[in-house]
Amino acid sequence: MSRPTTRTKNKRSRPEDEADAKIEILRRIHSTGQIKDDDLAQLYNIQKTVCQGCRVNTKDNPNCFCGLIPPPNGSRKSGLWQKISDIIGAFGLDPSKDLRSSDDSPAGLTNLGATCYANSILQFLYMNRDFREGIFSVEAQVLEQQPVLDQLARLFAQLHGSKMAFIDSAPFIKALELDNGVQQDSHEFLTLLLSLLERCLSNSGVAKAKTIVQDLFRGNMSHVTRCSKCGQTSIASSNVEDFYELELNLKGLKSLDESLDDYLSEEKLEGDNQYYCDSCGTRVDATRSIKLRTLPPVLNFQLKRCVFLQKTTTKKKITSAFSFPEELDMGQRLSEPSESPLIYGLSTVLVHKGTAVNSGHYVAYIKDETSGQWWEFDDEHVSNLGRHPFGEGSSCSVYKTDGEEDVNKSCAEIKNSVSGENHVDADLHQSSSANGHVETYSSSDAYMLMYTRRHRKNDQNGWPVCNANHDKANVAAAPVNGGASLPSHLAEEIKALNRSYADACEKYKLRKEKELDTITERRQEVRSVLSEAPVLSLEEPYFWMSIDWLRQWADSVTPSAIDNTSIQCMHGKVPLSKLVSMKRLSAKAWTLLFSKYNGGPCLGKDDYCLNCLIDSARATVTADSYRDRRALMKEVAEAALAGKGLDGKLYFVSKTWLQQWLRRKSSDYPCEADAGPTASIRCPHGQLMPEQAPGAKRVLIPENLWLFLCEIANMIRPDDQSGCSAFSSDAEMCTHCCMELSEVASWEDTLRAVKLKQRQNHEKLALGKNVPLSLNTKYYLLPSSWLSKWRTYINASGKTVSSCVEPDRLDGVINALICQNHSRLLERPLGLTCKRDVILQKTSATDGLTIISENDWKCFCEEWGGIEDRGILGEIKLRNTMEKNNVGSCQEMPITDTEDRMDEAINDEVEAKEPVIKSFPEICEDCIGERESCELMQKLSYCNEDICVCFVRGKEPPKSILEASGNNAESDRRTSKRSRKTSFGNSKNLNVSGSTTLYQLKMMIWESFGVDELSEQKAEVQQAEEGFRGTLLTSNSTSQVV
Repeated sequence: MSRPTTRTKNKRSRPEDEADAKIEILRRIHSTGQIKDDDLAQLYNIQKTVCQGCRVNTKDNPNCFCGLIPPPNGSRKSGLWQKISDIIGAFGLDPSKDLRSSDDSPAGLTNLGATCYANSILQFLYMNRDFREGIFSVEAQVLEQQPVLDQLARLFAQLHGSKMAFIDSAPFIKALELDNGVQQDSHEFLTLLLSLLERCLSNSGVAKAKTIVQDLFRGNMSHVTRCSKCGQTSIASSNVEDFYELELNLKGLKSLDESLDDYLSEEKLEGDNQYYCDSCGTRVDATRSIKLRTLPPVLNFQLKRCVFLQKTTTKKKITSAFSFPEELDMGQRLSEPSESPLIYGLSTVLVHKGTAVNSGHYVAYIKDETSGQWWEFDDEHVSNLGRHPFGEGSSCSVYKTDGEEDVNKSCAEIKNSVSGENHVDADLHQSSSANGHVETYSSSDAYMLMYTRRHRKNDQNGWPVCNANHDKANVAAAPVNGGASLPSHLAEEIKALNRSYADACEKYKLRKEKELDTITERRQEVRSVLSEAPVLSLEEPYFWMSIDWLRQWADSVTPSAIDNTSIQCMHGKVPLSKLVSMKRLSAKAWTLLFSKYNGGPCLGKDDYCLNCLIDSARATVTADSYRDRRALMKEVAEAALAGKGLDGKLYFVSKTWLQQWLRRKSSDYPCEADAGPTASIRCPHGQLMPEQAPGAKRVLIPENLWLFLCEIANMIRPDDQSGCSAFSSDAEMCTHCCMELSEVASWEDTLRAVKLKQRQNHEKLALGKNVPLSLNTKYYLLPSSWLSKWRTYINASGKTVSSCVEPDRLDGVINALICQNHSRLLERPLGLTCKRDVILQKTSATDGLTIISENDWKCFCEEWGGIEDRGILGEIKLRNTMEKNNVGSCQEMPITDTEDRMDEAINDEVEAKEPVIKSFPEICEDCIGERESCELMQKLSYCNEDICVCFVRGKEPPKSILEASGNNAESDRRTSKRSRKTSFGNSKNLNVSGSTTLYQLKMMIWESFGVDELSEQKAEVQQAEEGFRGTLLTSNSTSQVV
């Protein structure tokens, strides 16, 4: 039993077979004039199956709706099916993301470019409750008169009561008139800010606010000088000075205690540095030291991490580790030691991250006075660190001093917040003492330390001791902003800001929900309509829809009205030619779309255009006939070009046209290129053009080929008979055109003879050879540019003859070389060279005057209209045989360049043998100098020109850049394409003018390359006020971006 054949089951028909079947149907329609329903179904591909799972939409299948929407898990770059995250991102930033995580969390401050130094100081001042309450207590009228104080109060009010996670510090920075892009020192900023606030607050009538700066930050000290002989102190030792911070040395010191000992240590005045004692009446040995009289409630320590290197005259940052305790007893460090402990607790650590002095990043670690929690303030980002100033996960070690063994406990290291910078190492040393446990921290980046004095409690112990390791549950969580109330005018402002912020969040939320609901609804609609779009049976009614509108509807959030005009023919029906531009929809899908979007026109099942279909059938039959005839005539044309088959009556056609006609691919219909087979061989007089004329090459073809070409040409251009003029093989050429060609040929022969004679008369000049020159010989001078143009003219041949321009007449050229004021020469002769006792002149195609012989000059006068007596004479003489004249100012031209003149003073013998050119008339140095000055000023007065700046790392730029810069300066030198396209690493194009100063240019370079130079260097550059003149700039400085 044989197996059933399944090889052709579900096999798709090939497109070639479908096209052939449609052509047969169109031929049958053309021959019979009848159109059946089956013919329509097959021509319009109605019987094709509904596609499912195609990757792209099938154009020739009106039942394919694939590819109009992405797969279930897919998306597109734009439109309705864009990713939801991208759609939400187009709304802008979500304001609710800037909401504070909780009321207990403090707010951050925005970094406006390089304002981290100010943000850290402002956070330190705000987190001090006494200072914050003092600022809030200032009267409203005082704030109105003090802009800086007013903006500080508003900033503190927003930090206190705003719902936002970070506050914009721009108004306060603007009030201080600070440059957002310039990094400053935080310690210097704090000093100047406290001084400014002290002056502003002096206008307040509130006692608490008026002296809040002095009450919190000011202490007293004295510089005491004591005589080692009599023990008396100087008169100036009794003077009391104010201080707001103590500047401590770090170099060679490891802890805060060591730095304080160094700060308060005695300095010996000995030898040449002896002190003059009034009591002793002579210079004696003495000691000098600092005595602390009183200490403020907030004690600031400035750690001097910046040192000056005398060898390099630069500053360097000390990055060694420095330890400091959580509690500091300053009672014994006063000039009059306190009987009871004077305990200060660590409240703020300001860290400078980075290795450079003039760049880096400031971060503040501040302890909340109420809750005891530490917070990290990194501009906009604020993080809770728990009970440890650098985080609970910092590496730590615990030591005991009671004789027990040491126990080491290691934790995870703190993560570095700035990539590439030195991270903060925090080591905790916990030891027992009489007062309890003392914690010590260590950091290699700590820049400022702030300690706050702890108040007494009503108990017998006197001073409390803080233990950072006690249980967090024993401390009740308190709001960071507690303990202070806003004044009425600031409270109302904050309420208004919070209401505005809440409204913005609500508007964003509503807009987001509305947009997402619309998109969800539209996607469901598109899927629903497309699921109903396929027509299931041939008897079911259907409608035609434009695929362009369907794509726009399926991919747009807000589709437009239905537009089917693009698939209509001139009869208002559906033509066969629009099959690839439309789809067949079910009646249900059409009703859903039309009821919602309206539009039209409505093109249904019976709206086939039969007229267009009959025209298509006629065009198909015509195309078949044309294709067959053209294939037959192509063989005849190939034989004619080969000189075969030329029997019977023959006709001329353009040979070039026929060759191009053969090279074109076969097509179904004639095209525009089939017109004009004899257009190029027909002269303006309507006759056959001579074959010697340009483009008049012709070829003979048989009569049957001519009739075919003429028929096609008339079909393309029925009104243009000039391109299809019939020229039989016995047609005569146009007599007028023959005479014109003869005259042109005669003129060209005469011109060639004239040029040949001139080449013979001036053989060496025509070839551009350098002629040896002799002393005391009569020569003439001509412009090098004129000789170059003459040489090009007489040596031109072939196609370049017509493009060459004749040189000007010599009388006009000579007159242009003489200045009107002084009757002297306006050009200098080219210099001379002497090789092996042979004198030669340098060559140039554009500049200077070239020496020619007397015979050449006479021939030039005859040939180019010159006057022999008015020629420019030139004579070569040695320098020592001439009168002592200034070589650079009149008729003498030295052999060497300017650089070689230095050698002339050294070697008198060489100088005596130097040949020079003496011209008659003499050279007018005044007019030449004035002209060169004007040309130079024109070159320097440029505007909006582009220059290329290359960023080179290293001490010297590569040779490739220097060579490229030198080549650009030589305008006459041709540069290869490879050299012009070479890229020199990181380069930028800058637009400059003649008025651009060097400082402005350097600022443009820094900005384009993202370089932030030192402020000292910027100040030095500002002194240069000269305009940029195109000088090659090289830099060996390396910069670090802030």
